[in-house]
Amino acid sequence: MRILFAVASYLVGSIPTGYLLVRAADRSDIRQAGSRSTGATNVLRVKGLKYAVPVMIVDVLKGYLPAFLGLRLFHDPFLAAFAGFLAVLGHCFPFSIGFRGGKGVATSAGAFIALAVPPTLASLAVFILTVALTRFVSLGSILAALTFPFFVLLFRGPRTVFVWGLAIAVLVIFKHKDNVSRLLGGTERKLGEKAA
Repeated sequence: MRILFAVASYLVGSIPTGYLLVRAADRSDIRQAGSRSTGATNVLRVKGLKYAVPVMIVDVLKGYLPAFLGLRLFHDPFLAAFAGFLAVLGHCFPFSIGFRGGKGVATSAGAFIALAVPPTLASLAVFILTVALTRFVSLGSILAALTFPFFVLLFRGPRTVFVWGLAIAVLVIFKHKDNVSRLLGGTERKLGEKAA
């Protein structure tokens, strides 16, 4: 049962929300524009708020539900945190569209909320403050993901949540490697700048 649940967590995470919504709207591939990601930030830049909001909501739920159900059905923080990681992995590498998905930010946020609310709120504050000061969503996303596992330790949360939270953070940072290069090179787009 636990193996099936783990597989289901990856499958739920791998639903390519942004890709499907943009494809249904105008038959285009969101991965051919902007940052080439299927996530809400790229959808916002390419298609606008009308498309980005539902993408973000569904992507958050993709992370929240596996982690929440892992806790509710199995009462197992390890399985819940692992399920959250698998959902993020599925979002980043969805099998249905050639393993080219999003960067895992919204899905990570959903998993984090289900696993540990106070650390998630602290990481959200880091995200908001970073974006407010720099207007770099990518930098805010990286710092929020990176700080979450350490906030778990600060709030004395389960060690398994720290471990899988750190694994999620590494995955999110890996998916932002191009953003890191652009940040270092001074060419990263700021919030509000349209993509080509």
